[in-house]
Amino acid sequence: MQKKDFFLCGFTGWCLEILWTGLHSLVTGHFTMMGKTSLLMFPVYGLAALIRPAYYKFARFPIMVRGIIYSCGIFFVEFLSGSFFQKLHICPWDYSHVPLQYKGVIRLDYAPLWFFTGLFFEWLLRQNPRKVS
Repeated sequence: MQKKDFFLCGFTGWCLEILWTGLHSLVTGHFTMMGKTSLLMFPVYGLAALIRPAYYKFARFPIMVRGIIYSCGIFFVEFLSGSFFQKLHICPWDYSHVPLQYKGVIRLDYAPLWFFTGLFFEWLLRQNPRKVS
């Protein structure tokens, strides 16, 4: 994983989360559309840089299969990081109040969101090719 990819994914993840939470606030009647994120999320989103090496292994697979693989990977990272943050009592999210959650750190109803987010990160990383030295 390259440092450039890590930072690109970290910043992009922050922006996507701010957009998502801003849209959520609009849906819940807060017309200011205030979005938010946490500094803790930067390294978590930065791990999306692992999609580049995964893409090289799975490029021959259909897009549906790659999307499912990315969804599973995102759920895995979300579960591990959320569990770690919970143990430290600093978890920036809490899904314990929604029906399709597991241990308050993942939401199974977000599977379609993670599917498309993984494919978006794949596209983003492919638009920023590595420089060969």
